[in-house]
Amino acid sequence: MQHRFAIERTTGPSIEERKSAMSSAPTEPVRLDTSTDRGKHVEGRLRDDIIAWLTTVRPSGQPDSVPIWFWWDGDSIVIYSRPDKTKLHNLEQNPRVTLTIDDTKGGGDVIRVEGTARHVPDYPGPNEIPPFAAKYADGIQRIGYGDAKKFGDIYSAAIVVTPTKYRV
Repeated sequence: MQHRFAIERTTGPSIEERKSAMSSAPTEPVRLDTSTDRGKHVEGRLRDDIIAWLTTVRPSGQPDSVPIWFWWDGDSIVIYSRPDKTKLHNLEQNPRVTLTIDDTKGGGDVIRVEGTARHVPDYPGPNEIPPFAAKYADGIQRIGYGDAKKFGDIYSAAIVVTPTKYRV
């Protein structure tokens, strides 16, 4: 038996309309409220978790999620990327991002941070950020880069994410 499905093609807002809507949405930085138990828990996860997923948006509107290493300085999140990666091209068109942390315990402790991101060419390298270098020392050695300096020579593009909303 052959089934036929009708697919109705709908048109959505144009790229210009989407950009206009994005530019009018709130993008004010927010601080994590660490006076609450949940805020303290989120702070610990941002400080200690090793992997997060960064979602950027391609110029076509397609979301693009990649696993990343990150450092949270208490106000913003720092990510180091290879300079030729898609995420940097995406940020040129749309600085809005989501960073997602899941402890893989059935999805019961997912933390999402919405924000705006920018490439900061003169940001200190990973070897100049002792907490980043310490957090990832084992991983840097395991993947064959030896130390944070050599890692930073390859992952030389710093991305700074300014949180605009914590969804916890």
